[in-house]
Amino acid sequence: MRIDSAPALTLCLQTIQVTTCFALPASRPPLDLSCVVHFLPLAPLLRSALSGLTASRSSSNATSCFLAKRDEVEEKTLLLRWWDTGEIQGSVRRSRVTCKISWKTDVPIALFVFRSSQGENMPPTKDIVKVAIQMMGAYPQLIDLNQTKPLSSVLKEVCDVWNINNSEQYALQYVDGQQTYITETNRLEIKNGSILRLTTAPEQEAQRLFSGAQSSNQDVKRDSLKKLASLSIDITFAQEFISRDGLNILFQIVEEGNEIGEILAYTLKAFMELMEHGFVSWETLSLTFIGKIVSYVNKNLMDATVQQLSLAILENMVLSSTYLYKVVKNDVTLDRLVTHLHVMNQNIQLKAMALLIALLQSASDAEKKEMIDFLWKKDVRQFVHKKIIHSSESMGDEMAHYLYVLQSLSLNLLEPRMKTSMDPYNPEQREFLQTLRQSAFESESEPPASHLNTERRRSLCSKEFKKLGFTNYSNPSLDLCHTPPGLLALDNMVYFSNRWPNAYSRFVLENSSREDKHECPFARSSVRLTLILCESLRIGEPPSETGQNFHPLFFAQDNCFAELFCICIQLLNKTWKEMRATQEDFDKVMQVVREQIIRTLTSNPTSLELFRTKVYSLNYSEILKLRQTERMHQEEILAAPVLTLREKLKPELLELIKQQRLNRLCEGTLFRKISSRRRQDKLWYCRLSPNYKVLHYGDVDDGTENPPIESLQEKIPVADIKALLIGKDCPHMREKGAGKQNKDVLELAFTITYDLEECCLNFIAPTRYEFCLWTDGLNVLMGREMISERTRSDLDILLSMEIKLRLLDLESIPIPDAPPTIPKPPSNFNFCYDFSHIEQ
Repeated sequence: MRIDSAPALTLCLQTIQVTTCFALPASRPPLDLSCVVHFLPLAPLLRSALSGLTASRSSSNATSCFLAKRDEVEEKTLLLRWWDTGEIQGSVRRSRVTCKISWKTDVPIALFVFRSSQGENMPPTKDIVKVAIQMMGAYPQLIDLNQTKPLSSVLKEVCDVWNINNSEQYALQYVDGQQTYITETNRLEIKNGSILRLTTAPEQEAQRLFSGAQSSNQDVKRDSLKKLASLSIDITFAQEFISRDGLNILFQIVEEGNEIGEILAYTLKAFMELMEHGFVSWETLSLTFIGKIVSYVNKNLMDATVQQLSLAILENMVLSSTYLYKVVKNDVTLDRLVTHLHVMNQNIQLKAMALLIALLQSASDAEKKEMIDFLWKKDVRQFVHKKIIHSSESMGDEMAHYLYVLQSLSLNLLEPRMKTSMDPYNPEQREFLQTLRQSAFESESEPPASHLNTERRRSLCSKEFKKLGFTNYSNPSLDLCHTPPGLLALDNMVYFSNRWPNAYSRFVLENSSREDKHECPFARSSVRLTLILCESLRIGEPPSETGQNFHPLFFAQDNCFAELFCICIQLLNKTWKEMRATQEDFDKVMQVVREQIIRTLTSNPTSLELFRTKVYSLNYSEILKLRQTERMHQEEILAAPVLTLREKLKPELLELIKQQRLNRLCEGTLFRKISSRRRQDKLWYCRLSPNYKVLHYGDVDDGTENPPIESLQEKIPVADIKALLIGKDCPHMREKGAGKQNKDVLELAFTITYDLEECCLNFIAPTRYEFCLWTDGLNVLMGREMISERTRSDLDILLSMEIKLRLLDLESIPIPDAPPTIPKPPSNFNFCYDFSHIEQ
C-alpha cells in the first residue's frame, strides 16, 4: 500500500485507530515496512493527516505515550505496535505484531501506538509497564509488562514470539547503565520506556565465564575476564559466580603471577566488584594473594591500571579490618606511597592518597602522629600545596575530600594538649611558665631572680606574671586549668615567644607600661584566642564523610596552627589599641577578633601572608562600618510602612526564588553514593526535565560534567512523587549511628518516595547549599512551601535590595511609624477665590 497524500494517510490512520504518534523525523526518504506500507517524507504530511483525526477518544482506547532514545541524536529503529487491526495487505490479521523499520541513514527512535476500537481487558495501569525488549539478530518487541505476572511467564511469552525454547535459560537485562539483571526483587524499579535485552540467564552466564576464565586460550580468557569485570557489578550475577567458587579462580590467576597487562587488570577489576557486594569477608584473603597485590604497588615498572586497582584493593582491605591494616602497613611503606603521589598519572595519585588516608584513619593516635611527622619530613605538605592545590588542572571532589581529611587528622593531633589541663606540680610545665616570664622581663643587665631571697623572688615573679596578663598571677597555672584550650594555650604562648621574640617582648612591655585598666592581658588573651582558633578550625571533631572544605594555607606553612596564633595575637593587640579598650571591654574585643578571623578564613587565603594582609585590612573601623550598616538596615526594615511594603513584595520575590530553584534542578547536580569502605566510583547525576514533569537520573563516571538528559536512563514522573523526607527520616540514614562523624551526612540527606509502592530515591547533597536548592525545588514541584534556611536568606537579600531601591529618594528622611493624620475639614469654604469678575 502506498500513501502519498494527507487524505490517504488520514484514512490509513483512522482505519488502524491511532491513539499516539510522536517524535517523527522532520524529513526522511520513503520507509519500507515489513507489511508493505510505503511512507513518503512525513513531517508536513503527518501534520495535515492528524488534523483530520477525531480529537476525542474513549477512555478504553487511551494508551500511554512511549519514547525511547538510545542517545542524544540518532537511532536506527522505529517500533510499531497494534492489536486486532484487521487486514493490512494480508500480512497482519488479528494478532499482536512488532515490526522493524529501517532507514539507510540514522533517525531518532519513535513510536506509534495503535489499538482497535473494541478495547481490551487490561490490568490496572499501575501494574503495567511499557517496555521495549531487544535481542541480537531479531526484531525488537514492545510489550506491556504486567508486574503481577511471574517473571518466568513473561520470559516465556517473550521467547515464544521469537520461537526460542528453554525460556528458563534466559533473563531480562537493562540495555543502558549498569546493565542490571531483572529479578523478582528489583522488577518494580522498571519504568515506562525502559529498554531491556533478552540475554543468557545469570547462572548460565556465570558458568560460561567460570569456564572461560580457566581457558588455556588467551583470547578466550581475556574476553571472559573482561565480561566478568563488567557483569560483576550486578548483585544477581555476583551471587551466581561466587557460589561456583569463582573467586578462587581469580585468586589463582593473581597468585600464580603468570598474567600481566589486560588479563591481570580485568582480574583485579572483577575481584574488586565481586568483593564490593559483601558476600565474602576481606579477612579470608590469603597472605600469598595480599603479597602479590602489595608487590604490584611496590614495583617501579608496572602497568598503571594494575597499580591503580591494586591501590584501591589495599584501601578496601585497610578499612575493613584491623588485622589487614597491620598487614598493609607493614608491607607498603609510606615512602612508597609518597613516590606514587609524585607521579604524573592523576588516577594513581588519587588512589595513593586514598590509601594514605585510609591508613591514617585506621591508625592509633601514636601511629598517626608518627606517620604525619614522616609525611611532613618528606615534604608532602609542600608538594600538595604546589602540585595539587595550585595545579594547572582543576582538583576533583575526591582529592578535595582527602585533603580535607588530611587537614582534619593533622589538626586533631593537637586535641590531647587541648583537653589536658596544666598540672601545677609538673616541672616541665612550670619551666615553660618561667621561660615566658624570663623572655619578657629578664635581660643580661639585670640580676636574675634566682640571686634574690625566696620572698623577694616570689614577689617579683608575681608582679611579672601579672604584667604578662595572668589572672591568678600568684599561681598562673590556675589560668590554664580550663579545657579546652588547656595546655595548647601554653604551647602557643611559648611558640610565640621563641619564634617571634621581638614581637613578644614588644607586646608585653608595651602593655605593661600602660595604665592597668588599658593594658591588653597577654596570657588571658592567648587562652581565649586559642579557644577561638580551635573552634574555628574544628579541632577535636572527626572529619565528615562528605567534607571538602579544607584551608589551603594549612598546606602552605609548617606549624600552621601555631603560626596562625602568632598572627592573630598581634592582630588582637592591634584591635585592642584601635578600640581603646579597657579590661571591662575584654569580651567585646574578643568578639571583634573572632569576627575578623572567621571572615578572613572564609575567603580561603592560600598562604599565611595573604591571611595576614586580609585580616589586618579588616580593622576595627571596618567592623564598625559593617555593624552600623547592619544596624541601620535593621532599623529601616522594622518601620511599619516598610514592613507593609515587604509583605506586598514577598509573593513576587518568592515566585522568582521558585523559578531559580526549578532552573537549578533542570541544570542537575552530581551526587555521591556514600560507602563504608570506599568513596570512589560511586557517582550519579540527577536533573529535572525542561517541562518540569520528569526527574532523570543515572550513574556517571568521575569527571563527568553536565551529562545530557538523554544519557540518564532512569526516570521518575513528578506526578508520582508522594513525599520528601530529610535527615534522620531518610531510609539510608536510619542505619547510621548518631556519632559526630555522621552529623554532617545527616544534614545533607534527603529522600523522595514515589509510586504507589512507596519506592525511594536517596540523595546525599554535596553541600548544604545544594541540599537547600534541591529540597526547595522538590517542594515546589509538589506544591508545597519552601522551608529551607537558604530560602529565608535569599528572600531577605532580595527584599532588602528591592526595598533599598524603592527608598532611594527617601535617604536621610526618617520614616514615621504611622501615616500622618488627616486634618479636619475647615469650618467654611469662603477662602475659595471668586473668578466671576474675570468672566465679566
